[in-house]
Amino acid sequence: MKLHFPAGSPFRVAVLGTGRVASHLVPALARAGHQVTAVWGRSLAAATELAALAPGALPVAGPGPLPAADIYLVAVSDAAVAEVVSAVHFPPGSIVAHTSGSVPLAAVSAGPEVRGGVWYPLQTFSAGRAVDWAQVPICVEAADSAAEADLMALARSLSPEKAQLVATPQRQALHVAAVFACNFPYHLLGISQELLGAAGLPWPMLEPLIRETVEKALNNPPFQGQTGPAVRADVPTMQAHQRLLADHPAWQALYEQLSASIRRQHEAHTTQL
Repeated sequence: MKLHFPAGSPFRVAVLGTGRVASHLVPALARAGHQVTAVWGRSLAAATELAALAPGALPVAGPGPLPAADIYLVAVSDAAVAEVVSAVHFPPGSIVAHTSGSVPLAAVSAGPEVRGGVWYPLQTFSAGRAVDWAQVPICVEAADSAAEADLMALARSLSPEKAQLVATPQRQALHVAAVFACNFPYHLLGISQELLGAAGLPWPMLEPLIRETVEKALNNPPFQGQTGPAVRADVPTMQAHQRLLADHPAWQALYEQLSASIRRQHEAHTTQL
C-alpha cells in the first residue's frame, strides 16, 4: 500500500466516527477531491448515513479490518480515542491520526504497527451549520516526518493558509484556551438568556452588546477592554446583582467567583503599570 503522496495529491482517507466532527469532515474531504474509502461507526445505520455524503465510501461498523486507506482519521470523542484505536484493525504501516485537541500523540503511536498522528481542527462543529474550512486552523503532529508531510498536505488541501505543526503540549494548552473562548461563553450566554426570559425580556436585546463585545475582544487585548462593576469595585451594584440571583445559588456563586477573578486581574494589571 502506498503511504506517501506528494503534497497536493488526493489521498484515500477513512474516517472513524459519526459525530459532529466526522459529519463535517467527510463531505469536506470529498469536496476537496480526496477519496473517502470508509466511514466507521459503532452504529452501521449512522455510518451508512454519513458514508452517503462521500461517493464510494463504504460504511463499516464494529471491530474488524477496515478498507485500505492512506490516512485513517479517528474523529471520536476524546475519551473514546484509545478504545477505538485498540478495537479497530489497521493495516500495518498505516497513518492513524486522531482529531482531538487534548489527547496526546502517544495515544495513537504506542505500537509499531501504525504511524501515529494528530489532525486537530480548531473549530466548534454543530449540526446544520456550514463550516468554512479555509478559515479553520488545523493542528498537525506526527511520529515520523513522512506521516507529518502527508497529514500536513491533507490539512492544507482544506485549509491552505491555516494548517500548522503544533506539538502536543502546545495543542493541549490551545485546547484549554479554546474552552475558555468557546465553551464557557456558551454557558454564560445561556444564563443570560434564562435571566432575560424570567424577566419577560426578549433574548435579541443583548445581540448588539454581544457583537460589540466580541468585536472589541478580537481587535484589542481582552483584559484591557474589561468593563463592569467588578473592575470599578462597585460593591453596591454587585451586591444588588447577587440579591437578584438569590433563586439561582449556583449562578450566584459563579457571579461572585468571576467578579473576584476580574477584580484580581485588574488589580494585578494596575500594579504592573
